[in-house]
Amino acid sequence: MMKLTAVYEQVPGGYVAFVEEWCGTTAQGSTLEEARENLRDAFDLTINANRLMAQWRVKGKNVFREPL
Repeated sequence: MMKLTAVYEQVPGGYVAFVEEWCGTTAQGSTLEEARENLRDAFDLTINANRLMAQWRVKGKNVFREPL
């Protein structure tokens, strides 16, 4: 199973967070716990958006899916 790494940077006013291996998923929070929660939410939203875009891209095409 792939392991992803969350990176948290303390900045004035809180934390900025991103997923090291997954470009485009970022979040922020006033506290570290808030940044963690927001990053999890952002990651879920990114995965779901990518899934929808992929489904649209192959709509009507002869494709098959399998777990990776």
